[in-house]
Amino acid sequence: MSTTTPAPARALNASRTTATAARVLRQLRHDPRTIALMVLIPCVMLFLLRYVFDGSARTFDNIGASLLGIFPLITMFLVTSIATLRERTSGTLERLLAMPLGKGDLITGYALAFGTLAIVQSALATGLAVWFLGLDVTGSPWLLLLIALLDALLGTALGLFVSAFAASEFQAVQFMPAVIFPQLLLCGLFTPRENMHPALEALSDVFPMSYAVDGMNEVLKHTDMTAAFIRDTAIVAGCALLVLTLGAATLKRRTA
Repeated sequence: MSTTTPAPARALNASRTTATAARVLRQLRHDPRTIALMVLIPCVMLFLLRYVFDGSARTFDNIGASLLGIFPLITMFLVTSIATLRERTSGTLERLLAMPLGKGDLITGYALAFGTLAIVQSALATGLAVWFLGLDVTGSPWLLLLIALLDALLGTALGLFVSAFAASEFQAVQFMPAVIFPQLLLCGLFTPRENMHPALEALSDVFPMSYAVDGMNEVLKHTDMTAAFIRDTAIVAGCALLVLTLGAATLKRRTA
């Protein structure tokens, strides 16, 4: 007796996508530690950083904007990769994909769920840095919030993508040195990218975190939205969309 596998739903469906996002949010609601990690840790790190440089407020102004984008990216990458892998290893993803649920619906639903938390995270971190910790920016705080949100969404996309290549939560954490640390070292946070070795400067040009830092620095130095800022935000958003597409392509209907 032969069995048939339900045909995958090819077109992105709004109701299926929102239902997936709602399911993930319901699960996260019962995991306060994960919510605290995603929402509060960037704020705590910015608070510590401000008072590490308590005697040099200018230093905090110089690097605080960059880290306002980097911290959400890192935390969203870590939490998203582990949470998604947990659903893979538990068989939840396989059961969901056995239903008339497209890969695009699933990956977009996850992105919407974690993106909702990314909005809260970015808003809290930006508000804390600008209005409580006194981060001095020339441009609009709303532009800071925009790029911080895009950075958090990029971290979400990277986390969803790398979870496909890990067999355990420990392996998911091990991807951080491979995916995040090189970008952190080459993004221009520690030294201007043009001062690096030419080979490293060229490598930094392909890392999305470099454009996240450049975009933050544009807001730090310019009153109005510049062409460079628009370019940087477009690259970060495009990279997030590309990685989400790759993440959907890595989903399998059967786990090994």
